[in-house]
Amino acid sequence: MLLRFALAALVCASVQLAHAQGYPSRPIKLVVPWPAGGGVDTAARLIADPLAKRLGQPIVVDNKPGSAGNIGTAAVTREKPDGYTLLMGSLSPHAVNPHLYDNLGFEPIKDFAPVALVYTVPSFLVVPASSPAKTPQDVVALAKSQPGKLNFGSGGAGSSQHLFGVMFNAATKIEALHVPYKGTSPAEAALVAGEVDYMLDPPTCLPFVEAGRLKALAVAAPTRSSALPHVPTLDEAGIGGVHTLTYYGVLAPAGTPKEIVDRLNVEINAILRTDDMRARLTKLAAEPGTGSADDFRRFMESELKRYGDIVRISGAKAVQ
Repeated sequence: MLLRFALAALVCASVQLAHAQGYPSRPIKLVVPWPAGGGVDTAARLIADPLAKRLGQPIVVDNKPGSAGNIGTAAVTREKPDGYTLLMGSLSPHAVNPHLYDNLGFEPIKDFAPVALVYTVPSFLVVPASSPAKTPQDVVALAKSQPGKLNFGSGGAGSSQHLFGVMFNAATKIEALHVPYKGTSPAEAALVAGEVDYMLDPPTCLPFVEAGRLKALAVAAPTRSSALPHVPTLDEAGIGGVHTLTYYGVLAPAGTPKEIVDRLNVEINAILRTDDMRARLTKLAAEPGTGSADDFRRFMESELKRYGDIVRISGAKAVQ
């Protein structure tokens, strides 16, 4: 009986290896669980074309938006784990939503085989051009001089900007009113118009900063951003520990053969090391990943744990 089990395991392993060695032999689908044009979609399309060239097969980006990324993410768990359906994972479905939703439809780590962290982007503390604040400490001083009167905007309750604002407020011990909008674009428009006082915003704010319509006071990351090298970190401004990285990475359904995962990891990392890709990422204020699949899994696990505390402090809860 033991010999039969051993032989069966050997046959399965041989079949998996044969599939991996011939991979890919047909087009690959890369699911984006968000609408076209957003940050996750941008990351997917940035990596899809060069990866397709290296693999010798087309990669079709398939947008499946809904429920803050949950619908498309759950759909991937029902696909065959053969490397022909991949997912562009990100912060919300895999680190934030598990603490917001009672019924996700998937396990954020267990149901996936992490392939590669593609890149991370920081957020920036930004204020309207008309704001008297010139430094992060000015924002803190304004808030403390009139508790509860200042407000900060976000793309919605439980969104990354909301949670990043909560992190900033907790670190500086200030009280400010949260004003949620229906997405990042309307929140940024409100900030430009002076309807809100500040935001912890992703690099989508950079065109407004470059146009002089917003002021970037600091970057919420351990190091300065190559996109705005003159802007200090919050750590440098005396506000420590507010590191608000948003991440984008390729995942596969759990059970995808290790040989396929490793092949994809090698190819994606090779792309991220090219001068052309590094130049593109610099324009996005992004830092490339270039780690192993295991590195990405550990990173995802740490972010999932970290955002449990942040969501609890925020008091946010998704409408089911």
